[in-house]
Amino acid sequence: MHPNIAIINGHPYAESYCTALSEAYKKGAIASGSAVRSIHIGSLDFEPNLKFGYSKRMDLEADLLAAQETIRWADHLVFVYPIWWGTVPAVMKGFIDRVFLPGFAYKTRPNSAMWDKLLKGKSARLIVTMDSPSWYYRLVYKQAGHLIMKRGTLQYSGINPVKITELGPIKSSTDKQREKWLAKVEALGVKRS
Repeated sequence: MHPNIAIINGHPYAESYCTALSEAYKKGAIASGSAVRSIHIGSLDFEPNLKFGYSKRMDLEADLLAAQETIRWADHLVFVYPIWWGTVPAVMKGFIDRVFLPGFAYKTRPNSAMWDKLLKGKSARLIVTMDSPSWYYRLVYKQAGHLIMKRGTLQYSGINPVKITELGPIKSSTDKQREKWLAKVEALGVKRS
């Protein structure tokens, strides 16, 4: 069976290396027979600030309603983004705040600390670019951004397993190294993982 795949590019700049990685994954996934939809968060028209917290609901813009429909449709979610200040870019955090809402991603239970995970049955892959070496991110930052995305957002919503591919350091990488990473990500798309 070929899964439906949603590729979510969290880099705000359309001509970023993350966009090239998103396209490489897409190329591999399509070649393997999967249906693919792409979301480039930086090109969406939405208010990234959850202005009232959870005390008052904001109407979802058309782009966010379409994003929710794509996430519902997908069997496998692929998030491609850089680590900035130890975590995801601000526009991606705003996207998560506005899209992964109660009633869509999870549902709280009255008088209980437990919740219902509404996105069960889906898997995810995080393809993350970094300027720091993996060992530094692991030892100094305790992989905080990875844990927030994997456990605090995706697994909290029922998405499991969540696999992580780190690529970096980007800043000091050569064109040859970047080509190797593109080939690696395309191969992940072929395997649909």
